[in-house]
Amino acid sequence: MIRLDSTDAGFTQAFTALVNARREADDDVARNVTHIIKRVRDEGDVALRDLTRLFDKHDLDRSGWTIDRADCLAAYEGLTPELRAALELAAERIAVYHAKQRPEDRDDTDAQGIRLGARWTPVDAAGVYVPGGRAAYPSSVLMNAIPAKAAGVRRLVMVTPTPNGEVNPLVLAAAHVAGVDELYRVGGAQAVAALAYGTDTIAPVDVVTGPGNAWVAEAKRQLYGVVGIDMVAGPSEIVVVADGKNDPEWIAADLLSQAEHDPTSQSILFTDDAAFADKVAAAVDAQIATLSTGATARTSWDANGAIILVPDLPTAMPLVDRLAPEHLELACDDAEPLFDMVRHAGSVFLGRYTPEAVGDYVAGPNHVLPTGRRARFASGLSVLDFMKRTSFLSLDPSGLAAIGPAAVALAEAEGLPAHAKSVAIRLK
Repeated sequence: MIRLDSTDAGFTQAFTALVNARREADDDVARNVTHIIKRVRDEGDVALRDLTRLFDKHDLDRSGWTIDRADCLAAYEGLTPELRAALELAAERIAVYHAKQRPEDRDDTDAQGIRLGARWTPVDAAGVYVPGGRAAYPSSVLMNAIPAKAAGVRRLVMVTPTPNGEVNPLVLAAAHVAGVDELYRVGGAQAVAALAYGTDTIAPVDVVTGPGNAWVAEAKRQLYGVVGIDMVAGPSEIVVVADGKNDPEWIAADLLSQAEHDPTSQSILFTDDAAFADKVAAAVDAQIATLSTGATARTSWDANGAIILVPDLPTAMPLVDRLAPEHLELACDDAEPLFDMVRHAGSVFLGRYTPEAVGDYVAGPNHVLPTGRRARFASGLSVLDFMKRTSFLSLDPSGLAAIGPAAVALAEAEGLPAHAKSVAIRLK
């Protein structure tokens, strides 16, 4: 973990290095992913069978290619009442929030009598990737599948790796709650390729969403254009802006909520209180020792963590914008003035009683968010990722007479005579 003071002479250079530091996996996976994609495109199920045996150590023909919806229902019914209620609460809140994101169609007539508008329609099929390696994430099932259903997607497919043929029952239960239509025991770059190109077993989809490791992210990057994607996500990150009135134990827990995800995750604290910064650092060290994920959190905090001292909290905000973090907590009495200064962040958590982790599960807004400074130009997953807009227009003779000559002039200026004629011929 590094300590920086914005008043130090070398701060600008040190902070720029922090902003520009790469935290993606060191391995050059692009070449291997290209090979996997080609195999799936050319060989279909044969490639999926071989690659699953290689990476997940089980035979799809024996363990089964699909997981039945009845198995998902059984997993749901096997949950404790407390866990079942938690899943239902999360699903309900996510559904209500995302239902309000559905865009409205537009159909207007302008002053020239020309009808102009746009119509929104869902994609026919969407694929959701759910990780199954380091941990199982039923929350990711809900956050990806429920917006697709809210958009009106008719066919929702889920793929997830099942190491040694085993799948987490919580993931199955979440698939039941979210209304997943098809579920396949395949993962990795090969699963993304199967969703994009289709195989004899898995029909292709139009959009692929969901988190994954570096191989999955690279596969989505390479297959964009063959299929739509939500984003290319990198390691998780959190920035906390906090004053000295906070409980240091709370802030330490918030920082570790992302550090425990992966060794390449990043947690950064901005504060205007040096003594508070020391207390948070000590609390982080103490809490890491109590976590089952402590080894991962330790590596992440030591390699990528930072505490940055600023004269006052408003001074931190331009620096936060440069980081464009995935998650931003504003832990102070009146967070609104600081929130007004935010331009680039995936999701913002206002006040001392709004930990980022509540947003990961039950708050309602989506937890699939841009990372790696991509919040400068990208947004979190939404209903719009599963929809597309079709514009339309309708002209009568008077409408064409009003704007057609300008179209002819522009077409001729561009050297496109057929364009010009298709309009001019109607004006006669």
